[in-house]
Amino acid sequence: MTAMLKPESLEPPLAAAPVPPAARKSTPLVPRMRRPASAAFMLVVPPLLGIALVVLVWHLISVGNGTFPSPMVTFEEAVKMFSDPFYRNSPNDQGIGWNVLASLQRVGIGFGMAALVGIPLGFLIGRVQFFGAMFGPIISLLKPVSPLAWLPIGLLVFKSANPAAIWSIFICSIWPMIINTAVGVQRVPQDYMNVARVLNLSEWKVMTKILLPSALPYILTGVRLSIGTAWLVIVAAEMLTGGVGIGFWLWDEWNNLNVPHILIAIVAIGVVGLLLEQLLMALARAFSYEQVQN
Repeated sequence: MTAMLKPESLEPPLAAAPVPPAARKSTPLVPRMRRPASAAFMLVVPPLLGIALVVLVWHLISVGNGTFPSPMVTFEEAVKMFSDPFYRNSPNDQGIGWNVLASLQRVGIGFGMAALVGIPLGFLIGRVQFFGAMFGPIISLLKPVSPLAWLPIGLLVFKSANPAAIWSIFICSIWPMIINTAVGVQRVPQDYMNVARVLNLSEWKVMTKILLPSALPYILTGVRLSIGTAWLVIVAAEMLTGGVGIGFWLWDEWNNLNVPHILIAIVAIGVVGLLLEQLLMALARAFSYEQVQN
């Protein structure tokens, strides 16, 4: 018979050899210290170099073309303009702040209407195969149409420039939300749906407890794409329809041959678009974090 091993017969594990003090001192801590400095360097220096390169090219263009304003001239005009961005002398003579707010108001209304229609319709298309087959060809046909091509239809139907611009925002914002929502619903794991079927969950609970949390990243991606497209379209629509807005203000400055104000408007449009995108990205991260926590 094989003798049973006793605990005493087992050899104790080898203890780790003590590290000499000299070896401890020789372990450098510099790489850990360099990581925050390197991250700060990459966060600050490359963007500043990119901006400096753009300003340099801008200055060279202004030197070669006397009608093109230099960065310093444009900066001085921007200081004057933003010292009082909300003045109002007449309906056609307002500060850049009022024009930006007017454009944001149109974008908010059109984008909100697109979300109210597009997200539920995307759920319906992704959930019910019949509706997916019914709306799929219509979406494929209308999605490639330029948003500005819908502007004459809006002017014909609404007889006014403001609702026509909102209509253009609505029609260009709705497609990314419909498509991304439908794709998100269709990519919900089948195991989740099988569990819901076994538990005999109602359609409302399936929608709120399974489909919505799983499709939320896709929905937020569609929303982020839509807001960028909406901000692009509203500038072009206002240039064509007139009235109050950053697009009309830019076109009016071109008619006055005020090139520094045109450049300021371009930068302002870019900054507002960047802020809108960053806001939605922060919202997406917040929802994703809450989803992970739950």
